[in-house]
Amino acid sequence: MQRTDINRSLDYRSSGFRNLVDALEYAAEGETGINFYDGRGSLEHVLTYRGLRKEAITLARRLVGLGCGRGSRVAIVAETDPMFHKMFFACQYAGYLPVALPAGVQLGAHDAYVTQLRRMIESCGAEIAVAPDSHLGFLREAAEALPGVHIGSLEDFSRLPESDAPLEPLQADEPAYLQYTSGSTRFPRGVEITQASVMNNLREIAEHGLQLRQDDRFVSWLPLYHDMGLVGFVLLPMATQLAVDLLSPRTFAMRPRLWLKLISENRGTIASSPPFGYALCAKRLRPSDTEKYDLSSWRAACVGAERIHAKSLQDFARALANTGFDAKAFLPCYGMAECALAVSFAPLGEGVFIDRVSKARITDDLVAEPLTDDNRQEGALEFVDCGEVMPSYEVAIRDANGNDLPDRHCGHICLRGPSVMSGYFQNPEATAEVLSADKWLDTGDIGYRVGKRLVITARSKDVIIVHGRNIWPQDLENLADGLPGVRLGNVVAFSAPAPCGEDVAVLVVECREQEISKRLALSTHLEGAVRAHFGVNAYIDLVAPGTLPRTSSGKLARAKTKQDFLVRAPVTDSPWNIKLAKAEAFG
Repeated sequence: MQRTDINRSLDYRSSGFRNLVDALEYAAEGETGINFYDGRGSLEHVLTYRGLRKEAITLARRLVGLGCGRGSRVAIVAETDPMFHKMFFACQYAGYLPVALPAGVQLGAHDAYVTQLRRMIESCGAEIAVAPDSHLGFLREAAEALPGVHIGSLEDFSRLPESDAPLEPLQADEPAYLQYTSGSTRFPRGVEITQASVMNNLREIAEHGLQLRQDDRFVSWLPLYHDMGLVGFVLLPMATQLAVDLLSPRTFAMRPRLWLKLISENRGTIASSPPFGYALCAKRLRPSDTEKYDLSSWRAACVGAERIHAKSLQDFARALANTGFDAKAFLPCYGMAECALAVSFAPLGEGVFIDRVSKARITDDLVAEPLTDDNRQEGALEFVDCGEVMPSYEVAIRDANGNDLPDRHCGHICLRGPSVMSGYFQNPEATAEVLSADKWLDTGDIGYRVGKRLVITARSKDVIIVHGRNIWPQDLENLADGLPGVRLGNVVAFSAPAPCGEDVAVLVVECREQEISKRLALSTHLEGAVRAHFGVNAYIDLVAPGTLPRTSSGKLARAKTKQDFLVRAPVTDSPWNIKLAKAEAFG
């Protein structure tokens, strides 16, 4: 089995495609495609774009024979497997709407996963549901009570007879797919993205964000049901006729070094991760490992999250300093499913730029005043610059009343442009909450502008307001992450009501320590650190490892953590409410 590399007989193109089928038809004329790697990092499957086109068309004819109407939804459990690509593009040819469902199942979370699948299948009204053999039992259990849903594996649908009815691919003004949001603040919503929207976003990513070229190569472990995994590492390589090497998220979590090994051996140039992925690699690396890697080909190490902390990137660059990895390859970016994927990119080849601002001004007045020689003694907060928005977007920073704000004033990030979603599928109420009549999208994120550059500070629903001070939960979490006894990424901060109604800061911390005196020392230390750095008291809730809920894409679910905390703490004279009352009284 030979992996696919670069096209030697097909000219590179990144524009001029009307829809995803158009793009695949062109890519199928070349030699490139998708390479799937197993849990040991060995090449397991190769699917060329030519082979993908052929199998997708055949499968589309079989699906059409089921008699579902145009635009019917097809729920696909999005394991990193050739099945996903074949079914996704079969839908494009058949005029059906693919819906990627999460494939991650945490230990002990069987019922929760089945419930999640059932709710997603119900909410999108899927008439067809497919899963790999590894997840087929979950899917059948989730959909067994739902009438009229055709359920099976790829093999099951491949045994259907082919229809001779003509295929009518989804056109530019029709939806391309439904992309569920991560669900970090509420139950995931199905984002409806048109063919024209995703093609515009893909073109701008290729031409402006990454400046792709014919010899680029993608390497990814990101889940295919997440917008960065689906758009960034399924659709973008195909739409630019480039090869992509895929590992499953499960493999990455167990063996993150395989990601680096693939980049090194295959001369990968484009690879992305949230900050925790870079942190995990740095943590798992042994000094001897770096002698095996040559990462000098890696020119765009994209990093995106609601807010990017630079420390994990600095640790990663330090750990890989002798591999040829250049810290200037880090490419901070900002995006969301509601805009297909990408909104802004930092300049290529410049690395991470950190904006250091006055902690007092931003917490008291929501003004990101830069630290200068005159105020350098003040406390500082650091934010990563996510660069300029791509050309087709209009951007505004607005206050709670919808008024535009000047540079360096924090407010709601609002966008308008051709890549913005049509709305949340069959949910006009939710759509109206975020999308105005004149098509401005309130992203739900808080940030500020510096000229044309965009800086993200937090999700609007997550900002902690205590005694009139605005505190970003990530800053509390980052503070806790630096303390002995706290593992990276195992802290969630939010506000909760104390007995008399005022909000106080709460930190829920996963802790392995069993000895009471050591647990008390950790709580006391963390309380003191929060008080010293932010001038507020906080309640520290130590919980067992594995307690904190996560979204389908692996992010900590802050709203669900808060909900679970309040369920655990309902009694007004319980120890936590007594302590909350003391915290509230701190002033």
